[in-house]
This record gives sequence, C-alpha cells and structure tokens, in this order.
Amino acid sequence: MIIRETNDSFIMIKQHDHAYLSGEISRHFNTAILKSNHYFKEMTDAAYQHDRSWIGLDDTPIWNDEADIPYTFSDYPLLPKMAFYKIGLDEIEQVSPYSALLCSLHFYSFFTRSKKRECIAFMDEEAKRQARLKKALPDMDEELLQQHFRLLQFSDDLSLYICLNEPGATKQEEHPWFRDGFKHTELFNDHRQRLDGKWLNEKEIRIERFPFNHDFPLTLHYKNVPKSSIKDLGIAAAYETTEFQDQTVFVRK
Repeated sequence: MIIRETNDSFIMIKQHDHAYLSGEISRHFNTAILKSNHYFKEMTDAAYQHDRSWIGLDDTPIWNDEADIPYTFSDYPLLPKMAFYKIGLDEIEQVSPYSALLCSLHFYSFFTRSKKRECIAFMDEEAKRQARLKKALPDMDEELLQQHFRLLQFSDDLSLYICLNEPGATKQEEHPWFRDGFKHTELFNDHRQRLDGKWLNEKEIRIERFPFNHDFPLTLHYKNVPKSSIKDLGIAAAYETTEFQDQTVFVRK
C-alpha cells in the first residue's frame, strides 16, 4: 500500500493501481529514443504488472504500531513481502518471460545494498531466474534490455511522484525522493541529465526534456480513509467501508 498522510486522513493507494499508472506512462513513451521497438509491448506489460505481488498483501491493510500509521510498501514486514514478490514474479513469468525478466531486475535492485541473509537469498534466486530467462530469449538485446529496465524504473518513479505528492506541491514540498529529479533517466535524453517533474497546479505536471509522444492524462484510483473511522472501526474495517475516488492528472510537455 502507498500511504500519504493528511491532517485527518490517510490517502491509501493499492500497489497494483499504482502499477496501472506505470503501464499507462510507459505506453505513451517515445520509442524513437530506444534502440528499437523490439519487445516494447512486453516492456509495457511489465510496467502494468510489476506490482501484482501486492494484490494479496493490499487486500487487507494492517496497522504499524511503531509508526502509528498503516504499513506502507517501504516498511511492510520483509519476509511476507519477499514471499509475495516471488509469487508475483512466477505469475508474470507464466505469461511473458521478457516481462518477468524486467520485473526480476526491478525487484533485485531493491536489495543490492542489503546485508540481510533473506535479501541475499532472494537476490541469489532472482539471479538464477534472470540467467534462465536470458538463455530462453536468444534474440534478446542486452543494451535494449537495460533501456527497458530504466524505463520500467522511470515509469514506476513517475507514478510514485503522483501518488506520494500532494497535488500542486511546490518543489520544496515534494517528497524527498523527487526533489533532484527522477533517477535512472540519463538514457532518455541527449544531455544525459535526469528528467525532472514539476506540479503546475493540482491537475497538471510538467516533465522537462519530455520523453513522451504527446501530453496525456492519468487517473489514479485511491481511498481517503478518515482517521476517525480508523479509531472507531480499526484499519481493516475503515478501509473496507471507505469508497474509492479518482484523481486525474495531465502530464504536459
């Protein structure tokens, strides 16, 4: 679950809904920037499905007593999270080996600095998956794969930019992850500089060095769960009884 706290509520976004935005972002990408159009559909499929591991975990939110907020994707207990990561990757692989390869690279990147035994074991298993999938894809181009991997990371970041920031936030008010631009985007522009985003108002975002074919809208599905309901009902029931809402944001050049 992606959580943004306000004074009297929690904005709660399912990871799979966030991933849908990632897929929509990738779908509008200017493929002329890439080495070729090969495997582009599989790349967008990876973006749409990369967080399917969270479908079961996000079905019922749980409370983080230490932080006094619902558990988020970044602090969710490690062992169940990693177990569901494997389940999701297995499901993606059954549909598209190339998409699974990209998603495996994506999840692997989360743990490269970790010294925890569980994380190292997860990376070992995913390294084996990646080697097996590459062997099964003889026409795969490593340079193009890395471009697709960076595009998956960028689409994930831009979706998170919408999810984690208050609409219309100034640069100083933005979530710390994005104040210096989006990571891993040097491949997508001639200047080898990070792409950067800026809220123009509550409904529009401008992306500098625009890497898309044209302006496009994104619609985010979320719940605004009152803290008073959580106090009265508990987090699971409060979330269940809160109606979904939609937020539309236009990505502009």
